[in-house]
Amino acid sequence: MAPASQTAPVTLRLTRTFAAAREAVFRAWTDPEAIKRWSASGDLTVAVAEVDLRVGGRYRIHMQAPDGTVNKVTGVYQLVDPPRRVAYTWSWENWPEAGETLVTVEFHDRGAQTELVLTHERFPNTEIRGRHEQGWTGALDKFGTIFPGA
Repeated sequence: MAPASQTAPVTLRLTRTFAAAREAVFRAWTDPEAIKRWSASGDLTVAVAEVDLRVGGRYRIHMQAPDGTVNKVTGVYQLVDPPRRVAYTWSWENWPEAGETLVTVEFHDRGAQTELVLTHERFPNTEIRGRHEQGWTGALDKFGTIFPGA
């Protein structure tokens, strides 16, 4: 039997605060045109962002590297509670060993600011979690540039 540390679900949690109303932050997280601006870290760009924002609806994001390589992620919305929370599955079409994971994003009203808490869970191992932490950190850096005063 494997030790508990190898069988326990591997989870990533990141928190950021943005100088914008909760509704604006939620909209920027879920609007396809806004997603194209922030949803790929570093020098990656988003070539495709499709969103059917409803429980059972699907989304698709294509992230393109400068060399033309395209990484595709897709999933299904599990929970849509504007402007408080959204949860969706996350699967890489060209990286099946990463498995299907779950992303939950909470938007907390902090007066003139919004605290965003991203929880990405069900990673098969800490290496894949680490790669996603790098990606999400870079994406959240870009996300922050959407709001004035960031």
